[in-house]
Amino acid sequence: MILGKLWKSLAAQMNKIANFFWTADPVAQLQYEYDKAVDQMKDGREGLEKYRALVERVNRQVETNKAHVAKLEAQVKAYLKAGERETASKFALELQKAKKELEENESQLKLHETAYGNNVTKIEHAVKKLEELKRKIQKYDAELKMSRAEAELAKLATQFNFDVTTDFGQIEDVIHDKIDLNRAKVRVAADLSGEGLDQIKAEQAVEKSLADDALRQFEVEMGMVTPETSGVTGDEKEIGSEKLRQTNR
Repeated sequence: MILGKLWKSLAAQMNKIANFFWTADPVAQLQYEYDKAVDQMKDGREGLEKYRALVERVNRQVETNKAHVAKLEAQVKAYLKAGERETASKFALELQKAKKELEENESQLKLHETAYGNNVTKIEHAVKKLEELKRKIQKYDAELKMSRAEAELAKLATQFNFDVTTDFGQIEDVIHDKIDLNRAKVRVAADLSGEGLDQIKAEQAVEKSLADDALRQFEVEMGMVTPETSGVTGDEKEIGSEKLRQTNR
């Protein structure tokens, strides 16, 4: 009784494993059944070829019997025509046996031809079914792959929720923060590039004014021009000297 229970339990587990592999990849299972059927079909074809060889032998025997019967009939007629009835009777008896053998062989040939024709029809029908199964396997394989892809897309569609509360949303926020920081660096660099520009321009203007004053002062000192014609006044000289002192500082 215990052994019986153990056997049933083991059988149940084996059945469970078999069902798992059976349903894990149904297309592969179909392909396996198809390949097995093709192998069986090959064996059946070889058997049919051997059977056809038997039919050909019986057919050849029938043709031999027919030729023998025809020969015996000619001999019986010839001996009867010659008036040798005793010899003709011997050939007539042999002819009777030959006709019986021919009849039996023709009957066998008919049975074999019928059986061969039936087997050919069955194999042709099986080949047609195998072709249909092959197309179905290809169709099911394509549909299964497409359905898996659609299922993955559907799952991804639900996962790709960029709400701030999800991981995707948080990652997106980090990306935006980095983009903002990079843009801020560019803006700061641009703003800093104009820092002190007004002061530089003012210093350049002062230097130009001092240079002009120095040139006019030089022209006056060298007697090239008079203060009145140079346009330099005493106040301007003082202002120029003051600007120069400030610049040197």
